[in-house]
Amino acid sequence: MASKKPAPVKADAPARKGRSATSYDVALRAGVSQSAVSRHFKPGASVSPETRARVIKAARELDYIPNALARSLITRRSNLVAVLISNLTNLYYPEVLSELSQQFVSKGMRILLFTVPHEEDIDQVVSQVWQYQVDGVIAATRLSLEHIMEFERRGIPLVLFNRTLKEKAVNAVVCDQIEGARDLVSRLAATGHQRFGIISGPKDSVVGQERTRGARARILELGLREPLIVPGEYDYQSGVRGMRELIDAKGKAPDAIICGNDIMAIGCVDAARHEFGLDVPGALSIAGFDGVEPATWLSYQLTTLRQPVQKMAHSAVDMLVSLIGNEQDSPEKRVFSAVLIEGKTARLQQPPQ
Repeated sequence: MASKKPAPVKADAPARKGRSATSYDVALRAGVSQSAVSRHFKPGASVSPETRARVIKAARELDYIPNALARSLITRRSNLVAVLISNLTNLYYPEVLSELSQQFVSKGMRILLFTVPHEEDIDQVVSQVWQYQVDGVIAATRLSLEHIMEFERRGIPLVLFNRTLKEKAVNAVVCDQIEGARDLVSRLAATGHQRFGIISGPKDSVVGQERTRGARARILELGLREPLIVPGEYDYQSGVRGMRELIDAKGKAPDAIICGNDIMAIGCVDAARHEFGLDVPGALSIAGFDGVEPATWLSYQLTTLRQPVQKMAHSAVDMLVSLIGNEQDSPEKRVFSAVLIEGKTARLQQPPQ
């Protein structure tokens, strides 16, 4: 009895049953080099239209999916970056994350997100970062000098976002919170506001404390009375509670209230209008920081200082990518200015033309 001949391998079958197709299989099927296949799957790499079409066709026939882990073993790059961010109730940070993610994806990189419940909990979070082979880190949370030195010792590029360090020059992208707060006070004072109240951010928020410090310093420079400062936690209830505390302390509302972020300012506006029956901005001016979407709603149209999030995120990603795998002579600091959004919750002096 004659033995049966083995069935021919179909053109669209993987090179070997039981294993996934590799870039070499795709190259063989497409009739191109393996490096051409690699370039096709590398974002931003140059591949001719003809070669690209052949690689795409072969990859589909073989059901080929690039292996990121295998690529990282070859390049010694994981294409992963860690983003450390405070887990505070702040609608500003999702926008930051969205912008950072888009920028990194465009460069073929992915984000590992580490949230910090409170900025004093950073030690535990940083220890988790060491467990992953990240190519670099963007930190939008407080880091100590010891943390910075440990990043340097491990050779992991680091860029601080909206933060800097007094003790040591570091790579950072920041918005000038102090100057923004000073400008806001100047504009309010020029309109006749004399009695100021401040609802500050959390004690462990560097950004919030800078805003409070800048506003207070400018108020005193103008020869106005010491502002009453009450604590806040960046949430809506802090704004409501802060409004009550400011009125309870003096028996009446101040002329203007500066809040550490927009969400507290929205709570402050609601309490002023609906609980105390105050005319905002006729009898009381209220302003916030960040320029989050709810601040634009018709019920509020909040006066606020908006940070240029898109520009800052683009700059932070550009800086970190340039640091990865490259030597740097000295740290770089890029400073952006906040943009004053003249809403309908504060009476402001128009700037000189």
